[in-house]
Amino acid sequence: QAQLVESGGGSVQAGGSLRLSCKAPRQIFSVFSPTDMAWFRQPPGKEREMVAEITSDRRTNYADSVKGRFTISRDNSRKMVVLQMNNLQPEDTAVYFCRQDRRDSSAYWGQGTQVTVFS
Repeated sequence: QAQLVESGGGSVQAGGSLRLSCKAPRQIFSVFSPTDMAWFRQPPGKEREMVAEITSDRRTNYADSVKGRFTISRDNSRKMVVLQMNNLQPEDTAVYFCRQDRRDSSAYWGQGTQVTVFS
């Protein structure tokens, strides 16, 4: 089983919302809670880019393109990170990936989930 498992992608009309989840089913609380988590996305034909990140002490950072529309949060007891995406636009269409950065400098990626926004 993968270290990180994303879910929640799909197709939505512009202006709509989606909620992405990233879970770490193989990790115990003491492993998950000290990690920094982030969502990246890769639009068709483009490079992967950071969308939102949340540190172990819950500091957050967002790409300018999603500020005010996306919210990242974490629930350590459920070993999960959530990306709430509101007012989605066609340019948000991409494969969204969850990333985990550990204190030992290792990093894990999820398999990705497709988000498609149509006008």
